[in-house]
Amino acid sequence: MTKRQPIKVGITLDQVIEAAFAVLDRGGLEKLSTRAIAADLGVSMNTVMWHIRTKSRLMDLLAEAIFAEMSLDDLPSGWDARTVELHQRLRSAMLGHRDGARVVAGTFVLGPRTLGFSEHVVTALLKGCPTRRTAIWTSWSLFYFTLGLVQEEQAAAGADLPERVPEEFPVLSSMVDEFHSAEFDARFRFGLEQILRSAEVLEAP
Repeated sequence: MTKRQPIKVGITLDQVIEAAFAVLDRGGLEKLSTRAIAADLGVSMNTVMWHIRTKSRLMDLLAEAIFAEMSLDDLPSGWDARTVELHQRLRSAMLGHRDGARVVAGTFVLGPRTLGFSEHVVTALLKGCPTRRTAIWTSWSLFYFTLGLVQEEQAAAGADLPERVPEEFPVLSSMVDEFHSAEFDARFRFGLEQILRSAEVLEAP
């Protein structure tokens, strides 16, 4: 029988996650490290590693924690309105942390809160999509769209966008204002509704 390792005294996994978010929110994903988390907690790196085991698992834990910040209560009754609201809540949760979308995008989490979100989304989509496969594939399209837009939104917060597009791209140059549009709320809503309208009539192969 393998001898069980003693639990490290002084900090908990929840405290490690809280400290990891503090490091992330201050310096972004590039500054997130075991050393920085340990410094915040005033413990050794080995103590942090005992709790998280690997950097990859830390990212999974952070992603699951971001999903846990979303409420799944008081959702609209209509399948499409419910789907939109769920993804708006996901967007808000990711925007609540610096590089939150990058954290989630780099993981494949099967935790209870992540699965709970997907369960609600697919259940809603089953009421509006023509087939079960269409519902699943639409849930992927919505999730990837949300991740991509929020990553752009978070990156744009500190970016200096060029005022013009080179003339060799005449169509984009003539629409530079729209090309650099920062109307993320409107773009997000439009994208969700565009995907959902397609999902009602376009069956997955």
